[in-house]
Amino acid sequence: MIALPEIDFNEPATVRLISTAYIGEPAVKPLADDDDEIEILNRLEAMTSARLSPLALPIGVDPAELLNETFGYGWSLINAAFCHARPPGNRFNGEERGAWYCAFGPRALQTCQAEIVYHRTRALREAGSFHDIGRYRELIAGFTCRFHDVRGEVDAAYLSPDTAVAYPAGQALAATILAEGGNGLIYPSARDPEGTCLAVFRPSVIQNVRQGHTITFEWTGKAEPRIIEET
Repeated sequence: MIALPEIDFNEPATVRLISTAYIGEPAVKPLADDDDEIEILNRLEAMTSARLSPLALPIGVDPAELLNETFGYGWSLINAAFCHARPPGNRFNGEERGAWYCAFGPRALQTCQAEIVYHRTRALREAGSFHDIGRYRELIAGFTCRFHDVRGEVDAAYLSPDTAVAYPAGQALAATILAEGGNGLIYPSARDPEGTCLAVFRPSVIQNVRQGHTITFEWTGKAEPRIIEET
């Protein structure tokens, strides 16, 4: 049994940043001449898409958990967050199941930006070139449910800024919380000292998804990117 506080969480406007490549026009559009052909090609694509079809799900996701068109806007974007985990996972999810990461509070957008800058800059450093441009869109979502809250924890390994320390510990904690029926975790950002993050473990608790601003990150030879916010 997890001995961590669990609180009622009511927040109408959490912020998540995702690449605009995932929310633009359908990938099959250049192959189709009209809407009917797009629908046919979308159905074919869905047969091998984990976010759209239970036939292609990773082992950690139950088909009954996923959303469909009746949810309204954002259902496939939510599914994608849980169905497309990348090795070696993230702070609170492993390779077999993703999570919906977002931020909230007065610094929600700045916190999301800090997280993007950290991870993308690290990848550019490993590639040996700080030349890149990425465009992201705000996904704003609401919650009215209970979450475990680890903001009061001190020196917990899963809150370490070192991913080699934090990820194994965080993934183990998340697996236990998920197995015990928990919805997710509120935790302090490792990249923004004043920021607060939320790792959501269940698609069904995410509500009222809508788009916000577009944010562009541009690296021009330096580790610190230029950040441009568009309406």
